[in-house]
Amino acid sequence: MSPRTGARRRLGSIRLSLILLALVPSVTLAAMWGVTTIQMFSEGLRLRDQTGLSRSTGAMGTEATLALQKERSLSAVLMASPGSSRAALDEQRELTDKAIATLVGQSDRIREAPTRIRDRMYSVIASVGSLEYYRGQVDDPTDITPEQALDQYTSIIDDQIHAFQEISQVDDGDLTSQAGPLVALSHSAELVSQEDAQLHLVWPARELDEPSWSHFTQLVNARRFLVEDQLVPSLRGSVKAQTERILQGPEWRSLETVEEMVLGARAQDGDGGKMALPDAQKRWNAAFDKLSEQYSALIRQETSALLERSDDQAQGLLIKAAALSAGGLVALLVCVIMSWRITRSLSLRLRGLRIATLSLAEERLPDVVARLDRGETVDVESATPELDYGRDELGQVAQAFNTAQRTAVNTAVELADTRRGFQKVILGIARQSQNLVNLQLTKLDALEREHQDPNILKGLYELDSTASQLRRYEENLVIISGERPGRSWTEPVALIDILRSAVGEVAEYQRVEVQADEEVFLAPPAVADVIHLLAELIDNATTYSPAPSPVGVRAGLVAKGLAVEIEDRGLGMSEEDYSSFNAQLAQPPQFDVVALADDLRLGMFVIARLATRHGIAVTLRPSPYGGTTAIVLIPHDIVVRESPESAGGTLAESLEARTPAAEPAAAAARSTSAGAAEPDGPTHERPRDAQPVARTRTAEVPAARTAAARSHPDAGAARGPGGIAPLPRRVPQTSLAAELREDSTADEADASLDDFTAERAASSLAGFQRGTLQARDDDAEPTYDQGEAATPEGASVTSTPPADRS
Repeated sequence: MSPRTGARRRLGSIRLSLILLALVPSVTLAAMWGVTTIQMFSEGLRLRDQTGLSRSTGAMGTEATLALQKERSLSAVLMASPGSSRAALDEQRELTDKAIATLVGQSDRIREAPTRIRDRMYSVIASVGSLEYYRGQVDDPTDITPEQALDQYTSIIDDQIHAFQEISQVDDGDLTSQAGPLVALSHSAELVSQEDAQLHLVWPARELDEPSWSHFTQLVNARRFLVEDQLVPSLRGSVKAQTERILQGPEWRSLETVEEMVLGARAQDGDGGKMALPDAQKRWNAAFDKLSEQYSALIRQETSALLERSDDQAQGLLIKAAALSAGGLVALLVCVIMSWRITRSLSLRLRGLRIATLSLAEERLPDVVARLDRGETVDVESATPELDYGRDELGQVAQAFNTAQRTAVNTAVELADTRRGFQKVILGIARQSQNLVNLQLTKLDALEREHQDPNILKGLYELDSTASQLRRYEENLVIISGERPGRSWTEPVALIDILRSAVGEVAEYQRVEVQADEEVFLAPPAVADVIHLLAELIDNATTYSPAPSPVGVRAGLVAKGLAVEIEDRGLGMSEEDYSSFNAQLAQPPQFDVVALADDLRLGMFVIARLATRHGIAVTLRPSPYGGTTAIVLIPHDIVVRESPESAGGTLAESLEARTPAAEPAAAAARSTSAGAAEPDGPTHERPRDAQPVARTRTAEVPAARTAAARSHPDAGAARGPGGIAPLPRRVPQTSLAAELREDSTADEADASLDDFTAERAASSLAGFQRGTLQARDDDAEPTYDQGEAATPEGASVTSTPPADRS
């Protein structure tokens, strides 16, 4: 079985978890409150309904029972003495009919009663319905005996007593237990009433047969057992006192005396025949009438009291249910409100912590980094205000976040300090190297002025070209360090001079074809950076295109500024590479991005820095020739349309500094220049599918190009707009006095100049550089060990060893 992942274990958001955490107990409490409330209200309402049913049916049944008991005794008197008066019986029958009618009138309540009570009450109503038949038999016995008629009354009364017993079985245990003695009292009264009816049936005959005596004996024994063993022990309170008062009264004693006399009649007659009854009818009737009134009143009283207690209990249960329901509802609302408040508080605190975290990540830390990039001093404490969320677990998370943000800002500050220190080291090294290169160029310039030998001049020009390329590399170092190169102009410079100067800083300048028909100038602050930017692109084009294929440089005004196109005929790049490089050129590069890059392209970094500084757009795209076209769009802000009086003077002087007629100021102007390069990396290069052309050194060598032009008139920079003449060519001994000149013809001079070729100059320069590198590092393996010094005179040497060595 695969282990559970974090996504499976995760319930959801913290807010959802908090809501569920608050919702579960709230729902549970609400369910418990609802169940308890419903149950208590149901019990109260059910008890109230039962009380109402007992009041409407049970009490009415008690009245009907007492009426039937009295009618039964009077019926027994009539059946024993048919000619006696019927007035009392007829009156009692009317009372019984009223009680029964009242009971039957509760049919709706009976229909809503529980099944067990409903069935019992329907049985009572059905038996009452047959009462008229038995009354007829009492009036004129034809079908049944008097004992059977009395038994029918007894059956109806028993159904009513049992119905009352069922009704008294309510859901309240106390009420049910209180109803038990009342039911026993009703049974006891019923047994005494049956004794009375039995005696009234035999009093006129003054004798009692064996079955009647046995039945009477059973009634007496049952009544005594019920009263002495069940009724009296179960009585409590006032009903017990009243019952004991009845049982201890003279009427009850008289009743028991007559019972003993009747029971003793059989003992006096042992033949098993008729038994004579004692002459105690008046005594019995007097005692029974009073006892009947007493227990009837007691039954009515206790029934009414029981119903009152049941009603009070139902009301109390409903009130209790309402109180508990209200209390539970309040508790539920408090729980819900507290849960909501706690959940909302935690959610707000979490939201605040999230906002603070995003503020740090999206605002404060980038602001700190931007300030550090600008060289500002950042106070860590003020830049990282602490978050205070208390001392609970959330507060501990905030404290951990405070520690994390302080660590992040401290690390950023330390990295910025380290980077600035490293840049200062690079800048210091670059400045020192610039001084040495400028000193070297100054000395080379002096040597070029002193010597007239073409062979010596050729070597000096090659050394001058190498030094000029090295100066550009040193300027790369300065640019990477965030500073500006030292070269500067005070007047606008012509576009053609800027293009020539950029071409002059490239080792294979003879392959570059310049076309510039626009007579425009560039503002002085941008001249040095534009020359450097174009030189990097031109050098890149010559490096990644095979010799002797040309590299085209075209310039012209467009709607958005001055466009310069540099096109090579190399192998080009993929669409992904073009997109990647254009993205790098479109935004200000950072030093750390270059340092962390897997494919180090310092030339691209330098170009992006220079372009960003002046708002220049540089775009790379495929060339129709299969190579790459670099489009440099110079904005109108730094383009000058009108020709200044001294436009290009400073640059022209620097361009002519290698000619015999050049002023010493050219060397001085060149000595103020500065360069920058990556400390240990090559210039910007493009990946090629085929074997790459060796990297070339760039150089500002208009003088060397002039010498090459003298040997090869077709080589060198193109003519400018309006047929501008190429740079002047140095002619040996031109400035010497006539008597000091060597006796040589012009043909000989031209012949000597024919030996001064660009290929030989490059070969000589390669040998010089190789020796210099080997002298500096005897342990390092020479980059070029193919014997450039022995290269045939006609061979094409297009590159010099790279300046960076690993």
